[in-house]
Amino acid sequence: MRHRRRIAPGLLLSAVALLAGCSRAASGQKDHRDPVPVTVGVVSRRDVPVLIREIGTVEAYSTVAIKAQVGGQLIEVHFHEGQDVKKGDLLFRLDPRPYDAALKAAQAQLERDAVQLKTAQQDAARYAELVKKDYVTQEEYERIRTTAAALEAAVAADRAAVENAAVQLEYCTIRSPIDGRTGKLLEHEGNLVKANADTPLVVINQIDPIYASFSVPEQDLTEIKARRAAGRLEVQATLPDNATPPLTGWLSFVDNAVDRNTGTVLLKATFPNHERVLWPGQFVTASLQVAMKPNALLVPTQAIQTGQQGSFVYVVKPDLTVESRPIAPGPALGQETVVEGGVEAGEQVVTDGQIRLVPGVKVAVQSRPASGRDAAAAAPAVAGGAPSAPARAADPTRAVDPGRAGDPARGEARP
Repeated sequence: MRHRRRIAPGLLLSAVALLAGCSRAASGQKDHRDPVPVTVGVVSRRDVPVLIREIGTVEAYSTVAIKAQVGGQLIEVHFHEGQDVKKGDLLFRLDPRPYDAALKAAQAQLERDAVQLKTAQQDAARYAELVKKDYVTQEEYERIRTTAAALEAAVAADRAAVENAAVQLEYCTIRSPIDGRTGKLLEHEGNLVKANADTPLVVINQIDPIYASFSVPEQDLTEIKARRAAGRLEVQATLPDNATPPLTGWLSFVDNAVDRNTGTVLLKATFPNHERVLWPGQFVTASLQVAMKPNALLVPTQAIQTGQQGSFVYVVKPDLTVESRPIAPGPALGQETVVEGGVEAGEQVVTDGQIRLVPGVKVAVQSRPASGRDAAAAAPAVAGGAPSAPARAADPTRAVDPGRAGDPARGEARP
């Protein structure tokens, strides 16, 4: 009994030491975290243009719907659909025979009335001498003179009829009134067309130069007018695919009234279009520069996150931990966004990997975004060129039992 009493305190102390070691081991496991792999961008400061960006629509510089001014059979088509034409190029020809015959008839009528007028004028001159000698009565002389005047008016009408018939005959030949590109052919050779029909024969669009129309809020109108008075305003048009570089034009039209329904003002910009990049009906993003913002802070647009308290970014501190900073984002400029407050030029912000971050978490900066499969296996480079940390540190809680320094089953010698 005395021997058992002496051993019990020793066992108790061993148990307490074992529990303390387990507690320390558990605490060490809880505090250990692997760095989160992220990619970063740098905050910059520079002068940036203040742009008004709106969705716009490309419009033809000029549009002409070609219609026949006389009726008849369409006998010739002198272009292909989608062909570029010049002003004065022959497009269509209508059957001219009826109008040629009408012109000849009008010319014949003019010649007949001209001969009669000549005879009447000679009679009037002769009767003027006879009435002076009382060889004819005054009444008879007035009748002859009236006939001559009537024939003179008839000849004038005949000349007008000849001119009209010539114009009608000329209308049988239809030429392009502008430089442009033809659209779909709506009436083909052999069809009978009407004068001034509702449906045109073809539509020609002038696309070089070309317009892009867009609307801006009325609040921007004052600044736009002031800037336009100082000089020509530059406008850039960006296509939806973003593969084509922005096209540069200039503001050429400001509407004379604000739309009451939308509170916007219609603007038009003119763009050179030699390469036919812009096409009527196409949607573009129109960017109108109205000012320059000096010393603006810019962060990569990818870095901006949205939370319950608004927009924020994760900033990487010198100790490679992150903190959340609230920002006020402004207009975007390419792949960057102008921001107000929260960051300073030269600081690093996280652009990829934010989903695993919370304030205070340690990160490992990578040169490219890590995929979910290789993020854990990658050996992340530490910012500033420091050596990379191992993927998993040794666990100090897994102490080896001195009595099991070797495993006989694995061919290891036991001391």
